[in-house]
Amino acid sequence: MNCDTCTYFAWDEEYEEYFCEVDMDEDEVYRLQMNHYKECPFYRNGDEYKVVKHQM
Repeated sequence: MNCDTCTYFAWDEEYEEYFCEVDMDEDEVYRLQMNHYKECPFYRNGDEYKVVKHQM
């Protein structure tokens, strides 16, 4: 998982740290933390240049 390039990885000014904005239930959080996924099922590339290049 590379959260740094994910669309859902956002900066929280109040806590001064990054966090995941995906609205997950307890089971999804548990499976993600226990590494039940090879890759994050919520990952979405936040690189706008890559998205535009793919559309051309």
